Amino acid sequence: MRKYIVFLTVCLAIIFIHHPISSQASRPLESVIIEVEGDPNVHKEYIEKYHPYVEVVATYEKLFHGLALKGTADKLAKMESLTFIKAIHQVQTYEALDPVIIKSLSESSQDLVLPSDLNTTEYTGKGVKVAVIDTGIDYNHTDLQMNYKAGYDLVDLDDDPMETVPGEGIPTLHGTHVAGIIAANGELKGVAPDAEIHAYRALGPGGAGTSVQVIAAMEQAVTDGVDVINLSLGNSVNGPDYPTSVAVNRAVDLGIPVVIANGNSGPNNWTVGAPATAEKALSVGALTNPQQVPFLFEAISNREIPLTAMMGASSWNLKKSYPIVDGLQAAEGMRGKIAVFKRGDIPFFQMAKKAEENGAVAAVIFNNKDELFQGSIESREGVITIPVAAISKQDGEWLMQQLETNKHYYETMYKETASTIAPFSSRGPVTVNWEIKPDILAPGTNILSTIPGGYQALQGTSMAAPHVTGVIALIKEAHPNWTVSQIYDAIRTTAAPIFSEEGKIVAPIEQGMGKIRPQEAIKTPFIIHHSQLAFGKIEAYSDTKTLNIEIENTTNDTQTYTFDIPKKDKGITWKLPQSFSVEKHETKNIPIELQVTSPQLEDGIHQGWLTINQNHHSYLLPYLFINQQADNPKAMGFEFSLKPFSDDSYQYNLYVTESVERVEVDLYTPDSLLFNRNLLEADDLQIGMNTGEIKKRDIGEPGHYTAIITVYLENGNYESQEIPLTIDSKKNNAS
Repeated sequence: MRKYIVFLTVCLAIIFIHHPISSQASRPLESVIIEVEGDPNVHKEYIEKYHPYVEVVATYEKLFHGLALKGTADKLAKMESLTFIKAIHQVQTYEALDPVIIKSLSESSQDLVLPSDLNTTEYTGKGVKVAVIDTGIDYNHTDLQMNYKAGYDLVDLDDDPMETVPGEGIPTLHGTHVAGIIAANGELKGVAPDAEIHAYRALGPGGAGTSVQVIAAMEQAVTDGVDVINLSLGNSVNGPDYPTSVAVNRAVDLGIPVVIANGNSGPNNWTVGAPATAEKALSVGALTNPQQVPFLFEAISNREIPLTAMMGASSWNLKKSYPIVDGLQAAEGMRGKIAVFKRGDIPFFQMAKKAEENGAVAAVIFNNKDELFQGSIESREGVITIPVAAISKQDGEWLMQQLETNKHYYETMYKETASTIAPFSSRGPVTVNWEIKPDILAPGTNILSTIPGGYQALQGTSMAAPHVTGVIALIKEAHPNWTVSQIYDAIRTTAAPIFSEEGKIVAPIEQGMGKIRPQEAIKTPFIIHHSQLAFGKIEAYSDTKTLNIEIENTTNDTQTYTFDIPKKDKGITWKLPQSFSVEKHETKNIPIELQVTSPQLEDGIHQGWLTINQNHHSYLLPYLFINQQADNPKAMGFEFSLKPFSDDSYQYNLYVTESVERVEVDLYTPDSLLFNRNLLEADDLQIGMNTGEIKKRDIGEPGHYTAIITVYLENGNYESQEIPLTIDSKKNNAS
């Protein structure tokens, strides 16, 4: 039976809940990847000499320093005492989860998006090697068999990158779906149907994994000579120097484009997570496809309530008007009504199941926070047959008020929506270096692709990223000698900016350069390099910053360009060349100067667009700067767990985005929010990832807590955030 790595850090952009179960075999071989200080080859020789019962499967030294090991648990446990080891990742198995499957494309509805729709070019990605670093791949799928060439499993450390299947843990399908979008070549066609698929299983049961597995998979892909890497995964740490982001930059430096999902934590700012935060990544946000979107309408109040379908739910197609009922309070009174639930401790599946079992025609779940959410009712416990949708906190609270005063009926109506940015798509900018992310947008809703056993429609930036990866395969076929910079910037230069329904251009931190256009990218007459103008933070009274773009003329003719000179705004002055020419096949450097008088502007994010014109066409360049300070999170990514193979020490990680005086973590009783105890206080923190240890004797009682993380800033202000925290000494972890 396979054994699996415990995944602590990196999660999929679409993720499933998992539950550990005990291992069954006696002294089976286990697989771990360790991160080391110094030369991995020297450490390999040491381990082979002094730990002969541990097999060194691989060494890593291109993107990080590490070793892949196999051995029994008792032999691997002795590795913890070696001083050159920075991190060890343990092994665990998981229970199963059954996906909802479309067996045939003929079963699919008309509003689904086919990946092949994006490719209007003559190219098919022939001869291009695409690395899919994900949950593995069902290489037996009839639509993937032809293009699957090779792969590697960084979880089990073998040559079999098959998805997790039932009986081995929570089964996965994500990597197969991603691979199909890129290069399916059967009944379903991908964006680049002739590209080669090289699959790397870095994420195990339930679709989660550690950063070290992802980095090791990237290194294996680089070693295998792939042409482009797809990473439809991420975490919540918004910082450019997270280990996976650093590895992405190194891979790009080696000449390999890396495409990354921007994340599904929108629509708030600062929600893009690593490794999409990497400076040299091509980070992708999600576009919605035009469709009929349902909403509830109450005629007396003239109230419209938008509905966001839960993942795994049936389509919302109610034909009549129905009353509503409080789903948490009522049971017998649900029949023939729409059950309304408030999001809380009860899993979404359990809420939906209660509604279904008691005869409700549908269920809506409203958020307990002032933000949008999607949620999932997929569960190994079964399938829900009634429609289930998420609604906002405001709409949910309004519905609950109506229950107290009247018995109105609610009709399902529909709106035709234009293609726009998906609400769940994460927004930028990036902290620390204040870069604009995403870089580009691609289709990310109702995307039909391959999964084990059939087909399924999924949505997320995980689906948007492989569209862009497929486009890069097309560009690589058309221009095999183009550099990563030429590929990236051709895509950026030719993107189509997205506008709101009111006709206003969407902010750069929501769309980057706009919607990808493959045909235009391949045939572009020029490329604008360094087109996303991130000027950083303005901290002085008056400051002047200069960035340089480069115009590469790809034609045999001289080209002339002009800038639209922006009107002078209070506190902002631009210095731009009004007109200039670029000779055939020449690349010219163009300075862009920004002068800011800080007191004349509000603190925070300032962003907008500059317009450059060529041959009667206009191109928009996004810009961004931070005046003094912004509302970015000052600390994030708090993790707390018993150290691997340790019985008496806990380890914590915390990412800090700015200079802080100190950070305190206090524990409260979840129900009463009464103060329980202080967990830790740290005052020697650096910008970036901070790691520390606490002895088990100083932790206090195990249990479920609400942790309040308070960041004390150097200017005397402080900020707090609340997260759930479980300390479980029996399972040797806290989360």
